[in-house]
Amino acid sequence: MSESRPGPVVLITGAAGGLGRGLVAAFAEAGWRVAAGYHVRAPEAAGERVRPVALDVTRPGDPERAVGAALEWWGRLDALIHNAGVTADALLAQQTEADWDRVVAVNLTGAMRCARAAAGALGAAGGGHIVNIGSYAGRAGGPGQAAYAAAKAGLIGLTAALAAELAGLNVRVNVVLPGVLPTPMTARLSAAAQARLVAANRLGRMNAVEEVARFVVFLCGLQNVSGQVFQLDSRPARWG
Repeated sequence: MSESRPGPVVLITGAAGGLGRGLVAAFAEAGWRVAAGYHVRAPEAAGERVRPVALDVTRPGDPERAVGAALEWWGRLDALIHNAGVTADALLAQQTEADWDRVVAVNLTGAMRCARAAAGALGAAGGGHIVNIGSYAGRAGGPGQAAYAAAKAGLIGLTAALAAELAGLNVRVNVVLPGVLPTPMTARLSAAAQARLVAANRLGRMNAVEEVARFVVFLCGLQNVSGQVFQLDSRPARWG
């Protein structure tokens, strides 16, 4: 990108996590300017194109402040990647309502808040992209994942609704299911649980953070794709 065309701008939530760091690096490498939203710790520096911004997606007003920071720095916003997510897996009989509320607040309500905060800026830029990072659990569920599966299934529905609602602003909205990735989230699973997830894939292996990140960057370069679900691993899907 030349100085006269410094590159589009993306806001990424959950930028300090395993996939988040990969997304930040991939967008920066592709010439984007990146507002890297973080909750607990700032992401590692990834070049002059990246600026960290504190962002708690569960706190009303925080998404608007993060969008405002991107506009102050670069004058526009071209994409929002809602990557922030948490799990609190437990069988429903043992699931606390506090954990249920937290999982839904981050994975689903947080996506709504960020989309609402970003929509106007995306439209003002002539259109843009919202990419929600979903999960295969939102399609297939699984024991002990009632909260997470419900939130991620809701994210698919939210994506479909926003794709219709924001089409008039030329804002494309899609959801990406990244598959099982070697990140700190999966590292907390037992070896047996990890093996079961790998075995469920037709190809018998985990996905790669770098591959998912490259796909999201590619998706944000498309002009005519919206309201779609992209599953990036080799597990069978129960609906299209």
